[in-house]
Amino acid sequence: MATQKILQTFKKPTNTTNPISLSDSEVAEKIAKTLIKAGVEPFKTTNSSLLSNLNSHTTNLVLSNPNLPLHSCLTFFNFLRKNQSFVSHKPDLQSHLGIIYRLFKARKFAEMKNTLTYIAVDSNLRCPVSNLVSLVEENGFNNEPSFVEKLCDMLFRVYGDCNLFEEGFGVFDYMVSCELKIEDRSCIVFLLALKRCDKMEACLGLFKRMVDSNVEVTVYSLTIVIDGLCKRGRVKRAKHLMIEMASKGIKPNVITYNTLINAYIKKMDFEGVNEMLSLMEMDKVAFNAATYTLLIDWHGSSGKIDEVERAFEEMREKGVEADIHVYTVVINWNCKIRNTKRAFALFDELTEKGLVANVHTYGALIDGVCKAGEMEAAEILVNEMQSQGLDLNQLIFNTLINGYCKRGLINEAYKVQGIMEKKGFKNDIYTLNTIADGLRKLNRQEEAKMWLLTMIEKGVAPNVVSYTTLIDIYSKEGNLVEGEKPNAVTYNVVIDGYSKKGRMKEAYKLKDQMRAEGLIPDIYTYTSLLHGECIIGELDEAVELFNEVRQKGFPLNLVTYTAIISGLSKKGRSEEAFKLYDEMTEAGLTSDDRVYTSLVGSLHRV
Repeated sequence: MATQKILQTFKKPTNTTNPISLSDSEVAEKIAKTLIKAGVEPFKTTNSSLLSNLNSHTTNLVLSNPNLPLHSCLTFFNFLRKNQSFVSHKPDLQSHLGIIYRLFKARKFAEMKNTLTYIAVDSNLRCPVSNLVSLVEENGFNNEPSFVEKLCDMLFRVYGDCNLFEEGFGVFDYMVSCELKIEDRSCIVFLLALKRCDKMEACLGLFKRMVDSNVEVTVYSLTIVIDGLCKRGRVKRAKHLMIEMASKGIKPNVITYNTLINAYIKKMDFEGVNEMLSLMEMDKVAFNAATYTLLIDWHGSSGKIDEVERAFEEMREKGVEADIHVYTVVINWNCKIRNTKRAFALFDELTEKGLVANVHTYGALIDGVCKAGEMEAAEILVNEMQSQGLDLNQLIFNTLINGYCKRGLINEAYKVQGIMEKKGFKNDIYTLNTIADGLRKLNRQEEAKMWLLTMIEKGVAPNVVSYTTLIDIYSKEGNLVEGEKPNAVTYNVVIDGYSKKGRMKEAYKLKDQMRAEGLIPDIYTYTSLLHGECIIGELDEAVELFNEVRQKGFPLNLVTYTAIISGLSKKGRSEEAFKLYDEMTEAGLTSDDRVYTSLVGSLHRV
């Protein structure tokens, strides 16, 4: 019934059943003549008499007028779409299909796709593809044999672009059932869209349907799916898919293999890397520059600098042209082992070959000279890269700050940090700890403390290094007795640091000191202590702290719940843990998967 209603709504009137009224014909003819003579300008007034008589039928008469050039049709069509404030009629589905058909005949496929997108994104126009095809047939738009096939294939691609996946799957199934050809390029667009939206199950499912339906499947579609699986850690599944498809005649190419090699390297699965290399050799798939880049980085991360040089030399021997990425990786690993002489030789070599160093190349060299304490060389490199139009990134800024701090040039470090902030970069944990450590080593303890506390108050999240530095400073000050009185943030930072290290005696001592200083322990204080008790396995103490938090009326947050639930779960106290989990969710707090995983794990502990 729904299909019949749509067809009745959009069915083109014929002369035998619904004669064209003279007034509609005249209006349509006048509009067409105006468009040919002056375009849409005469219609851009709110009192246009022609537009006041406009209706669906008149619009379709204008757009289907063979004497009206296509560009004039498009101009009028878009004018009606964009000027609803004073245009009473919006182009309907039939109008859209009429324009699409004319664009198809003129082989203007880009404009055709744009118009299809209007249908896809408008819920008032969007309808099942079978209804769309029926409307095409009703209006005689199927005179061109390949129009319906092109329309469906392009609509499938458009739905992928718009992330309308269910609608896209509907088009795919319709085309398969009607034995219409689906272009591999359209499948690639749809697979990429699914992968981009992290819908890998649907992506894998579509790929299987492509194979089962005898849709053309190329290595490019295969590699998209394999890359998506690898990025989500499903490397074993990706490998099996590659082998399965190879048995069906879809052979992996070097990009497919590189994708898997990269995934195995990230997993530190060297057996998997070697398996891929063996398969490449069996399939006679030659390494490209990207393969060598991966292998060189792999050898470097394993500390095998000789293998780095061997792979680089093998690359030359096999005539594979080294690009800037390969050179950058080799330079980087030489810098890491303080072989700056070799690194600069490679830098000169790439320049002679006409390659252009990028920010990563300069970053590797700057890191190397900073580690060697050669800050003058670092400054020269910075000036050179800037003269090449390359801006410093946060990593290079932090590298320079670290280099100056190691040389005891703290004022220079401050200057770089100031420039970094002016460039719009925020201080991160590395900046925080580097400058604090530099000040501490210069015995500027008070300045180091204030730097850390100021940055923490500005929102830089401290880590164990930050805590250690603060604890060291306070210890030298006499356990918080001497020097300027710390505030609640200071105490909480140090208490958290002690708690995470299981040093509960010191943590509680600081809590008592807080009270003595007139500062009231808050939810963050108690959460740190509670977490610390869980770390050392003192769950009764943790539960007691949790109850104390309730009694004091502090608002329980996600961090507090997570700490106590995880602690109880690890000790197998699942009933208590699940009760608190239910309480937390009822309070509207949503945890991540780790909490639920620990809860499930508690069920298996005795």
